[in-house]
Amino acid sequence: MAIRALIVDDEPDARENLRLMLEDQCPEVEVVGMAASAGEARRLIAEEGPQSLFLDIKMPGEDGFALLRSLPEPHLPVVFTTAYDEFALRAFKENALDYLEKPIDPAELRRAVGKLVHALGDPGEMRARNDNLRSVMADPVSPLSNRVAVPSRDGLVLLRHEDILYLEASDSYTVVHARDGRRTVSSKHIRVFENNLDPRKFFRVHKSYIINLEHLASFSRSEGNMAVLDNGALVPVSRRKLPELMAMLNTF
Repeated sequence: MAIRALIVDDEPDARENLRLMLEDQCPEVEVVGMAASAGEARRLIAEEGPQSLFLDIKMPGEDGFALLRSLPEPHLPVVFTTAYDEFALRAFKENALDYLEKPIDPAELRRAVGKLVHALGDPGEMRARNDNLRSVMADPVSPLSNRVAVPSRDGLVLLRHEDILYLEASDSYTVVHARDGRRTVSSKHIRVFENNLDPRKFFRVHKSYIINLEHLASFSRSEGNMAVLDNGALVPVSRRKLPELMAMLNTF
């Protein structure tokens, strides 16, 4: 019985090339669909019920890790396709994850599919692989270690810490303001972000605002106790939070 697989890659040529290679080299794999984005992948996963993913890591918007985080547990077994540097590949190797470095070598593809067949036939192996995958996603050396996963209406948006200027509460929602002017609306309360963001980088200056201290340019009393960010944005600082902020600034 063939393994039902979904290919997820934002590059059309890469998707088709992998499909043809699987058809030619790995008859035990049946490609049931191909997705160009994480959103399309979620739809096809729900419709086609694949048993495994061939997943590109670097995709615009939501990358491969963001897709996996948005899926219900347990994760589908994954063969990564990636052009990441050697450092990231070592992290995958150490956590016993399957990956294919682009351009894909046929022998490496057969090796990865062999591991996939073994994993699907061994529930204990599957649990171990899922645990290892979660370790990579949480590890400080992971490509995700300096990013914030922002739950949005369409899934997840991953933003680098340095690209976030400030977060603004809007009723029970939170608006994340990025350096490039992008605004991402999350259904999570600002308290959730406060509890999960690195307190060395992010500080809640007001009941409705969290600022990225790396983008704090100055503090203005003339504007009414405002944190001035390096893009010129003014963020109010509450009376209650003012002493703590000033104490932090005085330690610089």
